[in-house]
Amino acid sequence: MTTTGHDEPPGLGILAGGGPLPGQVAAAALRAGYRVFIVGFADFAEPSVIAPWPHEVIRLAAAGQILAALRRQRCRELVLIGPVRRPSLRDLRPDAEGTRILARIGRSLFGGDDGLLGALVRVLGEEGFAVRGAHEFLADGVAAAGSMGRVAPDARALSDIARGAAVLRTLGVLDIGQGCVVQDNLVLAVEALEGTDRMLERAAGLLQPGPGGVLVKLVKPGQERRADLPTIGPLTVEHAAAAGLRGIAVEAGYTLLTDRVGCIATADRTGLFLVGIDGNRIDSNQRQTT
Repeated sequence: MTTTGHDEPPGLGILAGGGPLPGQVAAAALRAGYRVFIVGFADFAEPSVIAPWPHEVIRLAAAGQILAALRRQRCRELVLIGPVRRPSLRDLRPDAEGTRILARIGRSLFGGDDGLLGALVRVLGEEGFAVRGAHEFLADGVAAAGSMGRVAPDARALSDIARGAAVLRTLGVLDIGQGCVVQDNLVLAVEALEGTDRMLERAAGLLQPGPGGVLVKLVKPGQERRADLPTIGPLTVEHAAAAGLRGIAVEAGYTLLTDRVGCIATADRTGLFLVGIDGNRIDSNQRQTT
């Protein structure tokens, strides 16, 4: 926490995309002694989520308005949280400050999500803000290591998890996706721009006879962990079950659960395992090393 040098609590600015997590970060930050101000990105932030908190709704590329609002509210620290669909350059319509920032981001604008977000974090740091990871505030909403519900993966599922982790490590180097579906060591689907739910829809139509596959979601190698961490919620678990999968493996310590209790309860109800793993420590025998 950065102190202000006065009696006023430090200000945390939350740059909010969709989903419930911006509100959860706000509540956690308030409990930690921060003043909270939310910039809700127009067309992405959910009004009901940000309504209880001091906020402004601002267009994504209106960087001048965003920075002015954050400075007006005396926010020194920032959290970027919630999904935002990447707009085309034609649809961005940046203001003057936005144009200047886009020029500083440079080629990263045309790369993968992690490259872009890493460049954005760097630019915000140059503007005088300290960017924090959402997981620093949401300790109770981060996936734990090991089985989180009543069901545990068997040897066959562990083999699929190891295969998925290897695939994601390779694709992650190219800044492509955070998730894949594997069944009997066969990669059924890889997450790209469409997101996890659409990937699960595709995987459902590719499922082979026999035990269902596994959804694996991991942080990319070298990823900027202050933005765009893998995220799942109860609906993700529902969709995985509807797709005929056996379970879900996620990066322990770096996957956000929008509703931890709900995720575990849904996994138990649908008979899926929900397990936290270290994606970099799966050996050839498909067991996590210690």
